[in-house]
Amino acid sequence: MSQNTVEITSPIDGSIYATRALSTTSQVDSGLNQATAAQALWQDTPLEARADFVLRALDIIDSQRREIALELAWQMGRPVRYGDGEVNGFLQRGRHMVSIAKSALQPIYPDPQDGFERYIERRPLGVVLVVAAWNYPYLIAVNSIVPALMAGNCVVLKHSGQTLLSGERMAAAFQTAARDIGLPQTLQDGLLTCLHLDHGATAKAVGDARIAHVNFTGSVSGGHAIVAAAKDRFIGLGLELGGKDPAYVRKDADLDATAEALVDGSFFNSGQSCCGIERIYVEASVHDALVERMCALTKDYVLGSPLDEATTLGPMVRRQAADMVRQQIADAVSQGAKAWLEESGFVASQNGTPYLAPQILTQVTHDMEIMREESFGPVVGIMAVADDAEAIAKMNDSVYGLTASVWTKDTKAAKAIGAQVRTGTFFMNRCDYLDPGLAWTGIGDTGRGASLSQIGYEQLTRPMSFHLKTGA
Repeated sequence: MSQNTVEITSPIDGSIYATRALSTTSQVDSGLNQATAAQALWQDTPLEARADFVLRALDIIDSQRREIALELAWQMGRPVRYGDGEVNGFLQRGRHMVSIAKSALQPIYPDPQDGFERYIERRPLGVVLVVAAWNYPYLIAVNSIVPALMAGNCVVLKHSGQTLLSGERMAAAFQTAARDIGLPQTLQDGLLTCLHLDHGATAKAVGDARIAHVNFTGSVSGGHAIVAAAKDRFIGLGLELGGKDPAYVRKDADLDATAEALVDGSFFNSGQSCCGIERIYVEASVHDALVERMCALTKDYVLGSPLDEATTLGPMVRRQAADMVRQQIADAVSQGAKAWLEESGFVASQNGTPYLAPQILTQVTHDMEIMREESFGPVVGIMAVADDAEAIAKMNDSVYGLTASVWTKDTKAAKAIGAQVRTGTFFMNRCDYLDPGLAWTGIGDTGRGASLSQIGYEQLTRPMSFHLKTGA
C-alpha cells in the first residue's frame, strides 16, 4: 500500500478486500466547493422536496440489502445473517427523522406583543462534515446525514477506512436519488460528497472555513484530535466516543429474559458496539443463577466465517483488536478473576487471528482494566453487589457515560436509580438500542452533543431571531 491509498484488510481471511486512492488536495477542494454551492441552493428548497429526496435515497439502500450484508461481512466481519438488521435500523432512523422534520424545524413564536412580530427560525449551518465509524457503518452515519440534509445543510462524508465501501454506497444512493427526482445538477453533485481522507487530511478539513459543523464517532483519542483540529474555530462538534456501559440486575428481575438480553447486549457484533454491555452488577442473591443462565446461552454461539449463514459470532475487526481483548482477559484472570467459558468450545478462536471466543468473567474488581477501560470485544465482567446503593456507585465509577440499564419489575425503583446514574440514556429491561425518538447523547469521555430526536435537529441548525416592529 502506498501513502496515497487506503486498503481494506478483511477480518475474514486477512486478504485485501478493496483498495482506494486517498482524495487528493484538489479533489477535497473541489468537493468542498461543490458542497458549498449546493448548500446555497438547498437551503431554499422546500422541506417537502428535501423529504422526497431523502426517502428516495433510503429506498435505494433498502433495495441493496443483500449486497450490503455481504460487503459488511468482508469489511468488518458481521455475519451475513445479521445484514438486514443494519439496513432495517438505517431505514427506521432515517424515516423517523424525515417524519419529525417539519415539527422540529418550525418557527418558535413567543407570546404576542402589540406592534411587533417576533419569532425564531431554525437555520441551516452550511456544510456538515460527518466522520463515521466502521462498527455500524450505516446506522452511525444516518444519525447525522438525514437530519443534516433535512435541515438544509449539505454533507461531506468521511467514512472509516475499514468500511469505505459503505460510504461510497451511501453517496451513490443519494446522488441517484437526486437525479431520480430531477434535482438540479448542482445538487446532484454536492448534496452528499464522499471523500477518502487520512488523519491529516481530516484534520485539515475540520479547520477549513467551508465546514460549518463536525459530527465524529470514534475513539476518545480521535475525539481529542477533532477538538484540536477545530481549536481556532467557533464551530459545533458532535462527539460520540464510546463507553463502558453497565447493567444492574436486581433480585426481582425476570432472570431468563434478562440473561438472554444481556448475552445479546454483550456479544452481538462481537461486542463491538459503543453501547454494548461491558460490565454487569447483580444483587448477590441472584448472582450465581444469572451467571449460570448467561453461560448456557453463550455456549450456543457459533464462532466462524461471517459468510456462513450458521455463524452467529464473526471475527473482530482486526487481529490487534482481538489481541487487546485477549490481554485484558489474561490480566484479569492473573488478578483473580474467574473465566467461565472454555476457548476450546469455539474452535475458530485462535491466537494471532481476529477470531475470539466470547468470555464471561466473575470475581472481578474495579482494580482490573476489564472493568474500567473499554474492551469493545466479546467479553463481560459480572460483579455481585449488596443493594441499589452499591450498584449505583459501581455504575458511576467510570469516565464514560453513554448508556446504563436496570433489570427489574419495579418501575418506580428503576426511575429512582436512573435519576442517580451518570449516563446519556437509561434503560429498564432493555439495552444496546437506539430509539430515534430519543436523544442519543453521553457525558464524560463519551463526548458531547446529541443526535436523533428533535434535539438532533437543534444540533444541526442555528437559531435566528426575527424582531419586526410593525406598529406605527
